[in-house]
Amino acid sequence: MPLRVTFVAAARGTALLAERFEDDRPLDQGGWDEVQRVAGALLPLAAAELRYCSPTPRSRATGAALGYAPLVQLALRDCDMGRWRGLTPAEAMAREPEAVDAWLADPRSTPHGGESLPAFISRVGGWLDTRPADDGGRIVAVAEPSVIRAALVYALKAPPQTYWNIDVRPLSTTTVTGGAGRWNLRFDGVPAQGLRG
Repeated sequence: MPLRVTFVAAARGTALLAERFEDDRPLDQGGWDEVQRVAGALLPLAAAELRYCSPTPRSRATGAALGYAPLVQLALRDCDMGRWRGLTPAEAMAREPEAVDAWLADPRSTPHGGESLPAFISRVGGWLDTRPADDGGRIVAVAEPSVIRAALVYALKAPPQTYWNIDVRPLSTTTVTGGAGRWNLRFDGVPAQGLRG
């Protein structure tokens, strides 16, 4: 029986706040309210045999608010963005336009002095591949959208540039099934009654 790993994207704070590299801001009231609105739908994932989360304050708080009591996994931390940590993409572009262009053009580059995109994807994939899979089982992991994107690129064995084409929304779920080195992306359908408006 294959292992089933469901990623839950951490709730975000106020939509008006700009996205930042390695953002360590905690959930604000808007984020808490959003978790409460979807908690009923995500609560069944608490039955997973193993429950993990990224070390960010948002991931830990989201997992706790959903009743998962997740264990923090350092391998699920965001990409190390070096000196761009805490900056918005626009701020990094204003300070170092050529470096940002180089980073976007070549996933192996590290003009920020941190981690390359392939290294980040490999780290997250290594975590995925080392999950215990004795008799199958279910795992839930609350993580930042960037971490989930990296896991999907790894699971699909896609080129690193694919990372930029994956959009992971806050509090969305994504499931991969399989085991070390052999992962499949799983889409769970919406029951027909759920499609009626």
